[in-house]
Amino acid sequence: DFDLATKFGLYPREASSAVMDIVADGSPAMARKAIEGSLLRLGMDHIDLYYLHRVDPATPIEESIGALAELVAEGKVRHIGLSEASAATIRRAHAVHPIAAVQSEYSMWEREIEAEVLPTMRELGIGLVAFSPLGRGFLSGAITSLADLPQDDVRRLIPRLDDQHFETNLAIADKVVEIAAELGATAGQLALAWVLAQGDDIVVIPGTKRRSYLEENLGAAQLQLSAAVLARIDAELPTAVGERYQAAALKLIDR
Repeated sequence: DFDLATKFGLYPREASSAVMDIVADGSPAMARKAIEGSLLRLGMDHIDLYYLHRVDPATPIEESIGALAELVAEGKVRHIGLSEASAATIRRAHAVHPIAAVQSEYSMWEREIEAEVLPTMRELGIGLVAFSPLGRGFLSGAITSLADLPQDDVRRLIPRLDDQHFETNLAIADKVVEIAAELGATAGQLALAWVLAQGDDIVVIPGTKRRSYLEENLGAAQLQLSAAVLARIDAELPTAVGERYQAAALKLIDR
């Protein structure tokens, strides 16, 4: 048995070939067009969890969620989710229809949601789906220099991994490797276990292309972190420098 989740509302800009040149469209018309297309391609009659991929600044969130609520009423969607939404937007959305989950970037080096978003979600009973819990692979310790990234790797466009910030942020990965080794775990397992330790209302979605990494990631569920280890991580892990997206992509983050 499985639950099927997918998103709508974020698309490449028409007639543009530039990487990360994307636009948000959370209009009711797009919500219906997208779900019909997804169901057709998947050969399914419903989606268990359907996210608005980015909040569309041109469409009031009440209209986006209202359209999704209609899809719930029609049986095409079971639960509604948001992605990269602010605390205020989450409240407005939840007032229209219960929001089951919010997907946001959350990891040892990206903790912005702890200030307002996560407390709001917990107040409303909304679960967190943490994406990039491995810091886009950086926290696994596998990337020790920019040379480790292929020239066409999209991560080269992330300011935190550019020439200006890479060496400073490498101290974070090095510390994760150090603590993980003391625990008899891999850096990736520690990074995932840390996110899971932040609450039972959090799930992680690490990406991987290899079975061996999938098996390694699963081992994180068995790594129990003591209060002392969690406190040490808070005290010793440096703060990441640099933005997590380029300027154009940052504009699509609802803050």
